[in-house]
Amino acid sequence: RHPLEVRFQVTSDVGLSARNDHAATEPQAPAAHGASPEPVSAAISPLNSHYRFDSFVVGSSNELANAAAIAAASTPGVRYNPVFLYSGVGLGKTHLLHAVGHQLAGNGLRVLYVSSDQFTADFVSSIREGRSQQFRAKYRSADALLIDDVQLLSGKEQTQEGLFNIFNELHHSNRQIVIAADRPPKALTTLEDRLRSRFEWGLIA
Repeated sequence: RHPLEVRFQVTSDVGLSARNDHAATEPQAPAAHGASPEPVSAAISPLNSHYRFDSFVVGSSNELANAAAIAAASTPGVRYNPVFLYSGVGLGKTHLLHAVGHQLAGNGLRVLYVSSDQFTADFVSSIREGRSQQFRAKYRSADALLIDDVQLLSGKEQTQEGLFNIFNELHHSNRQIVIAADRPPKALTTLEDRLRSRFEWGLIA
């Protein structure tokens, strides 16, 4: 008997490869051994250094989502805008949002990543403290807006209106918008129809 060495290699036909010890598509570990995170000086908000395209595990269930995220990061505001990503918990939505942010920020674009809870908190505090102009300036100055868990805006009519106005402004200016949720836009029945309609303007994956 001789010892055997076993190696696993996962490749994707969209031009990316990922090597990871975990099967999950939203890994908890750093991307690759010896890889140093790139600076994200152009990002308006912090991005997770572990969530990059080269550490995303691509499979048959998420190929389209991965390709859509790459397209948004490669040609922001041009091909697919918005990009709407949906899936259950822990399947890689947040990873792809951050990966898009890293690539865009690395190209010098101003990237703003927020969860819907953060967006709501910003919106409410801006009204309470009389900082509506600063709120609008912060979000409308972004070259790319990445919003996570947008389904949590359910029942928050004023916040939805705030997002609706920002969405229109950014989309009209060809700024990239990427949105993540736990279900497709048509199933977000507790959100305003006009907001769901805009989520369907681009690519849903």
